[in-house]
Amino acid sequence: MSDQTSIVKEIMDLKKKQDAVILAHYYVGNDVQEIADYVGDSYFLAKKSTELSHNVIIFCGVKFMGESAKILNPQKKVYMANENAECSMAHMVDPDYVKSIKETYPDLATVCYVNSTTKIKAMSDVCVTSSNAVSIVRKLPNQHILFIPDKNLAHFIAKQVPEKEFIFNEGFCHVHNSIQKSELLEAKKQYPNALCLAHPECTGDLLDECDFVGSTSQIIDYATGSDAKEFLICTEVGVFYELKKKNPDKLFHAVSVKQTCGNMKKNTLEGVLNALQGVHKEVVVEKEYEPLARKALDQMLYYAVR
Repeated sequence: MSDQTSIVKEIMDLKKKQDAVILAHYYVGNDVQEIADYVGDSYFLAKKSTELSHNVIIFCGVKFMGESAKILNPQKKVYMANENAECSMAHMVDPDYVKSIKETYPDLATVCYVNSTTKIKAMSDVCVTSSNAVSIVRKLPNQHILFIPDKNLAHFIAKQVPEKEFIFNEGFCHVHNSIQKSELLEAKKQYPNALCLAHPECTGDLLDECDFVGSTSQIIDYATGSDAKEFLICTEVGVFYELKKKNPDKLFHAVSVKQTCGNMKKNTLEGVLNALQGVHKEVVVEKEYEPLARKALDQMLYYAVR
């Protein structure tokens, strides 16, 4: 029995004994996606965590995802497969900036991308993900929208909802922001028959060159439903596992060598095993921020089904 097979067997045995469920984001490594009970984007995983009866959640992703799962499920034990897997964008917003904008616009809605810290969620009226942001912002009664922390997603939404006035923050995802329009144009020359699918965290000039823009799950659904046989993918390369799994007869190409999130790749089978063995500490959120952060997440789930 190989070491990996042995680790997987031990994970499955401990998972059953502890009544645990493994949730994984599309951007983690293939081997981790393979053993997860549920794989999805941020919205799917947040929603799914509230629908499960398991007492223990093992989260394979980055810190804000585990915190969101804990906020939505305070009675459950949540553990990260890697406690040091962070999202840099989650920290790219200044609380003082948010306060100053709130004081300037009395009719403001502070819309917080789920890729954010618990404190920032607590300062917000509603959380959104890339799959539901446009829909939720349209439904808000407020005229002025402060969108935090991602500037690229904010500008994408603003184009879709021109009737609202947006105030922007300067945060970004280092993976999506690093994919250059010039790289895409070069890839189009190399693969002239390929459709281009991109995540809205990419820069606006790149999105203008694409055939479809959507969340990770929407990219997967589009490619799966398309008659096209070849695609250029502008998002983190972890999504290729699900794309190829659902579309073994289609070809998928990365556009840039920078489409890898090092923090997502910190999630390993050994990390999942350590979490189940009690090596990792349980996810804890700051009590002073938890109630308001929970309200913002609950508002997301409320607006998403309206």
